[in-house]
Amino acid sequence: MKPFLRQTLDRQLLRLQELDALLSASDVVSDMGRFRSLTREHAEASLITAQYQRLTQRETDLAEAQSLLADAGSDPDMSAMAEDEITAAKADISRLDEALQRMLIPKDPDDARPAFLELRAGAGGDESALFAADLFRMYTRYAERCGWRCEIISESPSELGGYKEVVLRIEGAADALGMGVYGRLRFESGGHRVQRVPATETQGRIHTSACTVAVLPEPDEAVAIQINPADLRIDTYRASGAGGQHINKTDSAVRITHLPTGIVAECQDGRSQHGNKAQALKVLTARIQEKDRSERAAKDAAMRKGLIGSGDRSDRIRTYNFPQGRLTDHRINLTLYKLGAIMEGDMDDVITALQVERGAELLAELENRYG
Repeated sequence: MKPFLRQTLDRQLLRLQELDALLSASDVVSDMGRFRSLTREHAEASLITAQYQRLTQRETDLAEAQSLLADAGSDPDMSAMAEDEITAAKADISRLDEALQRMLIPKDPDDARPAFLELRAGAGGDESALFAADLFRMYTRYAERCGWRCEIISESPSELGGYKEVVLRIEGAADALGMGVYGRLRFESGGHRVQRVPATETQGRIHTSACTVAVLPEPDEAVAIQINPADLRIDTYRASGAGGQHINKTDSAVRITHLPTGIVAECQDGRSQHGNKAQALKVLTARIQEKDRSERAAKDAAMRKGLIGSGDRSDRIRTYNFPQGRLTDHRINLTLYKLGAIMEGDMDDVITALQVERGAELLAELENRYG
C-alpha cells in the first residue's frame, strides 16, 4: 500500500475516536441535523477502519508465516503450512488493499441523492426516438435490478412508439459508503450513438443515429439554491402523454420557465396540478444547479481534462453497435461484446469500469497533493 494511503487510514482511526466523543456530547445529540451527519460519517469511518484493521492483521500474519518458513529448514510439513498461509495472506492483503482504495475515493455530496434522468432523441429522426425508448428500457431494467423506484416526470412520445423526450425520477437507498442513484448513474451523461438496421429500413442498410442523456442529482431542499418566484413563468396545459381519460380532460400538466436563464421544466405524469408543479420545480432547480455545476466544470477542464469527461451532452461517450453485439465506451476505451444483456439492464460491468477509472484518477490527484 502506498504511504499516503496508509497515512490517510491512520487519520481515519483518529477521526473515529473523535466521532465517538462527539456523538456522546449533549450539544450534538440535541442538534438532530448535525447528529445525523456525524452518525453517517461514523458509520463510514467504522467500515473503513474495520477493513484497515483486517489488513494490518493479515500483514502481521504474512510476516509470521514468512518467519515460520525461514525457520522450517528441512521440515516439509512446516514449510508447506507456511507457504499456504503466505499465499492466502497475500491474496487477502491484495483484496483488502483494493477495497480500501475504493473506500478512500473522495465522495461527491450528491452521490447518495435520487436523480433525474433525461433522454432526448437527436440526429436520426424516428430511429433516434426508437433508440431513446431502448435506452429508457435499459435504464429502468437496471433500476429494477438495483431495487430502485422509477417515476416518469414528463414524456413526449413519437409516432412509432419511441420517445422524442422523456424525463425519469429514480430513487433508491444508498449503500453503506453513501453511493446511491446519482453516484451510480452520473457518468451516463453525454451523447449515445447507435449503429444498426432500423425497423423502417427496407434495404438492410446500417444507419447511425444518436440520443443525449443527462443525469442530474435531485436537489437537497436544505441546501438547494433559492429561486425568486418573480423569475418564474408557470403555464398549465392538458397532458398529451399516457395517463388515461382523467389526465387528458384536465389542465393538470405544468410547465415552468426560469426567465433569467430560459431553462424550462415540465411535469405531466401526475393527476394533481399541485403535485405536478412541485415536481416540475424540483426538475427546474436540478437543471439550474447543473448549469452552475457545468460552468464550474468547464473552468476546471480548462486547467485539467478529466478522464471521464465533462458529462456534457455534446460529448459522444458511447457507441451501441447492434450488428456486432458490441458496446464501446470511448472515454475509457472499454469494449464489451454483450450488448443484448446490457440493453436488458445488465449494466454493472459498464458502470463499475467507469467508477474504477474515476477512482484511479481521484486517487492520483490525492497522491500528487499529499504523497
